Amino acid sequence: MSKQSDKLADLFFDELPYGEETLNAKLTVKARLAEMAEKLPFSALVENYRSLEKLAVLAGFTPEDAARWQRRTDVLNGKTTRGLFRRCRWLAYAAAVLSVFLFTELLWTAFNAVSGDRDFFVTLTLFLLGSALFVTLLLLLGKRTKRTVGAKFDADAYLALRDCSDKYAKRFLNSFALFIAAVFVFEMTELNLYIFGNSRPAEVAESVLSNYLLVAVPLCFVIKNALCLRTVRAWVSLPEKGKLRRHFLGVAIFSAAYWTGAMLVMILFRRGLSYPANFVLISAIIFLFLIALYDLTLRKKLCFTNLVLNRARVAATLVAVTLLAAYLGMNRDTWYTQPYINAVPYVGHPPLDVSYDEESGVYTLTASGEDFKILHLTDVHLGGSLFSRKKDLLALEACYAEIEYARPDLVIVTGDLCFPMGVMSMSFNNSAPVYQFAAFMRNVGVPWAFTYGNHDTENLASMKKDQLAEVYQSLSFKTSETLLYPYVQPAVTGRNNQLIEIRNPDGSLNTALFLVDSNAYTGEGFNTYDYIRDDQVAWYEREVRRLQKEEGGQISSLAFFHIPLQQYRTAYELYLEGSDEVTYHFGENNETLLRKFSCSAYDSSFFEKMVELGSTTGTFCGHDHYNNASITYKGIRLTYGMSIDYLAMPGIAKDTKQRGAEIITLRPDSSWDVAQIPLTSITE
Repeated sequence: MSKQSDKLADLFFDELPYGEETLNAKLTVKARLAEMAEKLPFSALVENYRSLEKLAVLAGFTPEDAARWQRRTDVLNGKTTRGLFRRCRWLAYAAAVLSVFLFTELLWTAFNAVSGDRDFFVTLTLFLLGSALFVTLLLLLGKRTKRTVGAKFDADAYLALRDCSDKYAKRFLNSFALFIAAVFVFEMTELNLYIFGNSRPAEVAESVLSNYLLVAVPLCFVIKNALCLRTVRAWVSLPEKGKLRRHFLGVAIFSAAYWTGAMLVMILFRRGLSYPANFVLISAIIFLFLIALYDLTLRKKLCFTNLVLNRARVAATLVAVTLLAAYLGMNRDTWYTQPYINAVPYVGHPPLDVSYDEESGVYTLTASGEDFKILHLTDVHLGGSLFSRKKDLLALEACYAEIEYARPDLVIVTGDLCFPMGVMSMSFNNSAPVYQFAAFMRNVGVPWAFTYGNHDTENLASMKKDQLAEVYQSLSFKTSETLLYPYVQPAVTGRNNQLIEIRNPDGSLNTALFLVDSNAYTGEGFNTYDYIRDDQVAWYEREVRRLQKEEGGQISSLAFFHIPLQQYRTAYELYLEGSDEVTYHFGENNETLLRKFSCSAYDSSFFEKMVELGSTTGTFCGHDHYNNASITYKGIRLTYGMSIDYLAMPGIAKDTKQRGAEIITLRPDSSWDVAQIPLTSITE
């Protein structure tokens, strides 16, 4: 009978303009009709209460009240209501965005207070000003909302508000679940850094400041949706307050319990987790699945319309989420090659004395034997992703085979150690490959140095050149006893310009090794390669003349860089013409993908300066993966290194002739020679 009596009340009240007064009256009438239904049959109820006036009197109201309920004056229509809500919504958006700013300033205020930074008062002032503006926005929103409280709405306006109620109730619950997930994922990420990475508190604090948006953005959505829902509920009592509270508590308790459990599992079983980041990712995927299951089932009890399929919006959201997830995933450090690196056998090197000059940044290597051997590797191209895992392993195995065969005193890598090229390597990360190769060389036990390549610090790479330089310094000789990366740099163009002195057992200079940054791109177009700049050439000249003065005569030197000089192309063209200006030694230049020689369009003065000074008699580069010829031109032997690359160029993993390294032998009299070590010659 109660359902029938409710329908009788709905019959009259559903035709009235919606308002808080009529809603309360309707609930009161329904309660009185339910009481009467226990005493009278339904037919009698219909007969006795066939008008709104009689229902009003039954519930304790007057006929005048019923007449006022039916009055159509001062009723807001759908268009007006939507406009009012739109203005309130923009205030909610502004307050939500400002919350992210406040969150940022709060972190910086705390960080500066602890660190004693002189900008503490600046960040504190910004935080206080932002807080004042945030409160002002909330007051304006409350004032605009109150203007419409108690108003009447026609059917179109009521339906619009009901849709808004459904929309923001659903968004609020989901964004709150996302916020809790983000908080725990953030904590678990920082916990990984501290526990698994053995990071210092200062490094963890820096990581917190770098990753705070992971929490701040979901918080922004929570605040926006909460304010919009609060505005709608001030005008229409939807969704029902008790139901909303129960769903909110349910989502909050479930989310907190789930992520607390996930965090405890990660802590308890941390020794068995090879890849903690993968555990966090899998936990997040399962959580999103469970929230989606809630959205499809239990949530429909809260809303009039649970699911509204907007295909364009769904497609756009999926694309955006996929791209964001892919970008974040491709920026993360991954360690799929670490088991191999940990098991790499020690090779070691002949007895070698290594010293470092703190002021000049020059390493001096003094050999104990007669000949000093340098293994030249180039274009290793580690991707550092799950996609590139197999090819990364092949590259490291190739490097190990070359090192084990040559047993050099020193390894020099001429660039493109990393390949953070997005869809080509499924990674933008250029820090994990550096850490991995440094760990690999530390376990191998042979000193090594490198020049940067064009791919090592790509524009979209996770670490820029200054950040990567800090990583290299943290892994350098004082820490690893293998990486010869200078802690100070000459004040010239480039990411790493370095001089290494090779000395004989008697202390005399054997050969000066110049590792020169050929830079990356000029920024003037796609793949417009840079070149060795004039200030770098001037630094090279100063160092040669300094060494000549110290040694009392001409010195012998070699130069290593990544992008070939234009003279590499000139020398090979002269060789093909049969010119007697060049001397061919070995190798082939078979690059065809882009152009035969990927040198810069700008002619560096470096080659002519080497000819002028007469010190450097050989140069070594990489960059062109299928070029490995060695040709002497104007007294300087120009040698392309055999590449290691399995990843960067289409089909190169299956090609074998171009893969390998060179062994450079320095003799006590400063003469030298170089020979190729094709990988196929030592592995087949």
